[in-house]
Amino acid sequence: MIYAVTAVSGQLGREIALKLIEKVGADNVIGLARTPDHVKGLGIEVRPGDYDKPDDLCASLQGIDGLVLVSGMAPPQDRIQQHRNVIEAAKSAGVRKIVYTSIQGPDEDTAFSPVVQSNRQTEADTRASGLDWAIGRNGIYIEPDVEYIDSYRAKGEIANSAGDGKCGYTTRSELANAYTALVTQDGLNAQTVDLNGTPITQEQLAGYLNAAFAADLTYRAVSSADFVADRTAELGDFIGPIIGGIYDGISKGSYNSAGDFEAVTGRPHQSWNDYFSTFAK
Repeated sequence: MIYAVTAVSGQLGREIALKLIEKVGADNVIGLARTPDHVKGLGIEVRPGDYDKPDDLCASLQGIDGLVLVSGMAPPQDRIQQHRNVIEAAKSAGVRKIVYTSIQGPDEDTAFSPVVQSNRQTEADTRASGLDWAIGRNGIYIEPDVEYIDSYRAKGEIANSAGDGKCGYTTRSELANAYTALVTQDGLNAQTVDLNGTPITQEQLAGYLNAAFAADLTYRAVSSADFVADRTAELGDFIGPIIGGIYDGISKGSYNSAGDFEAVTGRPHQSWNDYFSTFAK
């Protein structure tokens, strides 16, 4: 069996490729990337994988048995067709199985909902492809909060619109373990699964960060409008409202799920105590 992973120049795609290499060997893993020359250090063949170039995709997927389609980063109205290009190319190339990296989140009433809806459409397209399939719905990455620790420290707090809502965070490494299982195990076919760890509140997140980084953070709930304004000022008019919408979803309970990680991988998701202990000094 030969497996391919799209978007291996990105963080999640790279992690999935690395885990697949560990499981099936480098000779059996192909990477796809919009600019293959930018991908370094994987030790595998990397082929053209621009989601806007169907002919390149079809050529690059020749000889592939199982494909992990990593969700694109384009605006929602664009990514649906981009993902369809990959699915159609996979069908034309004779790929047997496709696994899609989708997301959890609110289908309506937040600024993040159009992104969620676009992912739901690709889920439907994946199920209707005629190929064997599996779909993972990712929880929220916890790594950005770790990477943001200096900014949190400077402010002395975490401030967002999540309120008391619990969020089933996850890590890219744990997601890579799950997607490796989903693409290589036929017993997991025709399933849509939630991939996340134990849900925690923002106060609990602050506690884990405090223990790991000897910080003294508190959590302060702010209004949705104020948080969107803050994120937009830092991240711009496209990403800012999307981030705000994610935290609105946390407050609505959209990420408070026990998840299916153990059913997929055969073990529990890494605990947050274990994860944050890797940063403690």
